[in-house]
Amino acid sequence: MQLTVADSIRAQIISGDLESGAALSEVTLAAEHGVSRTPVREALKQLQTEGLVEIRPRVGTFVTTPSRAEIIELFQMKEVLEGAAARFLAQRGEVPELKALRVNIARSDAALAANDVAAYTDLVGEFHQLIVEGAGNSKLVQHYTTLMNQLAYTRLVSTSLSLPGRFAESENEHRHILDVIETRDAAGSERLMRHHVQASQDALLEVLSPAAPRGSER
Repeated sequence: MQLTVADSIRAQIISGDLESGAALSEVTLAAEHGVSRTPVREALKQLQTEGLVEIRPRVGTFVTTPSRAEIIELFQMKEVLEGAAARFLAQRGEVPELKALRVNIARSDAALAANDVAAYTDLVGEFHQLIVEGAGNSKLVQHYTTLMNQLAYTRLVSTSLSLPGRFAESENEHRHILDVIETRDAAGSERLMRHHVQASQDALLEVLSPAAPRGSER
């Protein structure tokens, strides 16, 4: 399926190719995508609705830079949605996503052993996406997709993993979550997933503001 202009710009923002706060030129984007300025303008309006760009009349269009408070709010919603997803997945039993999660953990083990943060960053996104998809709830997936686009999650994962010790902690948390899901303990799965998201938020905020103690923003 051919990507739309909005799809392409969204992917660039989420991946970090277009950085937070970056000015977006309709002329430049139109040239890059081989289209006129009209579809670019419509794409930017759509991305503003999604919270990814900010259009300032008579000033310009910029990639949104979430404030600290907004990051916390987005992580709070991430915790709720992923906690529910883990619960639903545990209740479903053996589904294809479980097999994919086992492969993900094996690859994560290898990335940790090789200290390959870049590879693990991709695996983190895959792990969480598999749990959400494994929940078997299309509405949850829709809301989660919008949320993750606003977070530009890949960039934040890289930032949080720069905290000493967080790489190993994160991988261990993923393994423990999968272990509990496989026992079909729905409540335990939700609890562990929510704790993991909280720990990720704490690590990220500590890197963004080293003076703030871990757990102080909950």
